[in-house]
Amino acid sequence: MSSPILDYLNELHLEVAKIQDGAVATYIPELARANPNWFGICVVTAAGSVYEVGDSRVPFTIQSISKSFVYGMALEDNTRAEVLAKVGVEPTGDAFNAISLEPGTGRPRNPMINAGAIAAAGMIAGKSPATRLKRILESFSLYAGRELSLDEGVYRSESETGHRNRAIGHMLRNFNILTEPPDPVVDLYFKQCSVSVTCRDLGVMAATLANQGVNPLTRKQAIRGEYVESVLSVMASCGMYDYAGEWLYRIGMPAKSGVAGGVIAVLPGQLGIGVFSPPLDARGNSVRGIKVCDSLSRSLDLHLFNSPHASQSVIRLRYNGSEVNSSRQRTAEESRLLRESGGRIRVYQLQGNLVFSTCEIIVREVLDSSDGLDFLVLDLKHVLTIDESACRMMYQLSAEVASRGKVMVFARSARFLNLRRCMKAKLGDRFDSEHHAFDDNDAALEWCEDKWLNTLPSNRTGSGAVTIESYELFRGLSPEEVRVISGILEHRRFQQNKVMVEMGAEAGEIYFLSRGSAVVTLKLASGAQKRLGVFSPGMAFGEIAMLDHAPRSATVVAETDVECHLLKREDFDALGESHPRIKITVLTNIALGVARLLRKATREISVFEY
Repeated sequence: MSSPILDYLNELHLEVAKIQDGAVATYIPELARANPNWFGICVVTAAGSVYEVGDSRVPFTIQSISKSFVYGMALEDNTRAEVLAKVGVEPTGDAFNAISLEPGTGRPRNPMINAGAIAAAGMIAGKSPATRLKRILESFSLYAGRELSLDEGVYRSESETGHRNRAIGHMLRNFNILTEPPDPVVDLYFKQCSVSVTCRDLGVMAATLANQGVNPLTRKQAIRGEYVESVLSVMASCGMYDYAGEWLYRIGMPAKSGVAGGVIAVLPGQLGIGVFSPPLDARGNSVRGIKVCDSLSRSLDLHLFNSPHASQSVIRLRYNGSEVNSSRQRTAEESRLLRESGGRIRVYQLQGNLVFSTCEIIVREVLDSSDGLDFLVLDLKHVLTIDESACRMMYQLSAEVASRGKVMVFARSARFLNLRRCMKAKLGDRFDSEHHAFDDNDAALEWCEDKWLNTLPSNRTGSGAVTIESYELFRGLSPEEVRVISGILEHRRFQQNKVMVEMGAEAGEIYFLSRGSAVVTLKLASGAQKRLGVFSPGMAFGEIAMLDHAPRSATVVAETDVECHLLKREDFDALGESHPRIKITVLTNIALGVARLLRKATREISVFEY
């Protein structure tokens, strides 16, 4: 199923695949067999959504990316103090295979260089090398959400050529960083680097670190949450070796690379990224992997120091058009139709900060539920901020929804429209398709209702004229009774925007709309006007104030040019003597209308009570 996120990743993959720089690693002979055109991208959110493109299922070996996860195991198997006594956390600016030991102590500078990784492997608990390897495979499998295994061919190739690492092991033993014979520990290190993974596995493993050590797909704990921050800290400062400082400055996510072409990047609380492309730069990092992470960070605002906290509760409230209606006063038939089929309209009330990860939740839910819908309203009233990546995703989502024959509407969208102008200035007409936006959620819902009702053969909304016998309050009157009451009605016209009823004025008549529409507003303490409802042809207003002799409780303004009839209180009272059945029928219809409104209010209160 298409998605704006997958569309973006496919575009990025297509663009970055053109890069032909770098060379496949050859110092481990088995790695030289890799196809330089292999290229996969996988993004996994902390909520468990997986987006993968390209060669995301091609197996390769994890190599130095394993160092992050083994360091986490060492922290779990020992105290932080014990681990820090044998492996530092300071960046070196050296290559991955540098012999970088502290003078005097022999302690490796950090666990991301080979010396530190071998020291960390020596701190894995287990009675035998086989037991330790089994624990590493089980731990890596928890991160990936599937059973992982050793690539024997790569392991043999690493072992046959790993003389420098053996030398490092003996140096560590010389300084008592390793307290046992070094060869089995170095051999374990070769094996941890030779675990077979895919780009998808890397994305899930990275997302597990982003999700406080809990695999977002299986919900199993791969590492205790209190150690995740330590792992991510050394990844941020040391994970990309002598490129670590520039990486953090430009891309801003804890990361780790491997010489087989893998790269992982982690945005805590939000997502993990896995990239696979074998050609490496001079530092031993995947050329395309760096470019992908750089583009994702810039396009989706993923820099660690520029991202608000993601929230699973970005969708504050969900309801549909059969549960909640707009304030437009509907006929009994229209109200029935909306109750029966208004579920084709759905409103999502959003809140908080809209960034890539929170927008992904919206995108996923909207697309998953779109089959049963025709109209979707995104209410932005409670949204605090919308960054540019979220803005782009919203418009891409709208385009995808439109391609499925649905309509997406934005409500309370002034901030969103400002960002749209910003995005258009940067991206041109790519996102210049038609979008529906309203300053008020009620107006957005009313628009959707009108469009939906007009698709039903049994109903047509609009402001066309109706005859007196069609007035709702006259339902049940005989033709002769309609002629009687018609004789006491006064005909009036109001131009558009003309006040028909003033709030606080004395109430002495009922208004019956025969043509046009009228809007009911209430002046708030702030001075703003709040829309309470809209009346259409055939409807009446003012009946309650006339019955209880109270002043008008709201202002009614002609939304369009209006024609109406007025029934004055004295004439209505006189009907009680001359034609009591007419008066009783009108009063009954008034009571039924009030009951309908009360039921509507009760239904809507149950939706909003959460």
